[in-house]
Amino acid sequence: MKEFEDRFSELQADMISICMEYVEDRADKVYVYASCEEGMISGKFFYLINNQYVKCHKVNDALENGEERYDMSPERMFKVLQIIGEDIEEIEILCKEYERDMPTEMKLIYDANSGKFQAEYKYDLVHTNDDIKTADDFADEWFEEIKNNNL
Repeated sequence: MKEFEDRFSELQADMISICMEYVEDRADKVYVYASCEEGMISGKFFYLINNQYVKCHKVNDALENGEERYDMSPERMFKVLQIIGEDIEEIEILCKEYERDMPTEMKLIYDANSGKFQAEYKYDLVHTNDDIKTADDFADEWFEEIKNNNL
């Protein structure tokens, strides 16, 4: 049992870690949205930097004068998303191996200042049952919810 929990935690920590690396550990909070439904895997990430909520391609917008800009090359962003996707796949394999339910949706929040980590999971189909919205739409909605409620 312990092995499952440890491995599951490691994979979540890896997602957070690669997102922190993307901003050179210069973010107050990192948010990772991970979705895995009906064979479709999707991930998105965004940040709280200098009291501004920004999506991963807008991180430089949150910088104050004189702060060193982030390297936001498409290659780096793609690599982060690729690693998040691989971690989600690994979690799926892990859940099958231990005969556990695979979360269809994971919302991970890491507070870099306090070191506090929180996660929220759903096990019901989220976007598969929606005729219009994709996993990306749900990730964008979460971003707006976080931004509007300052979470």
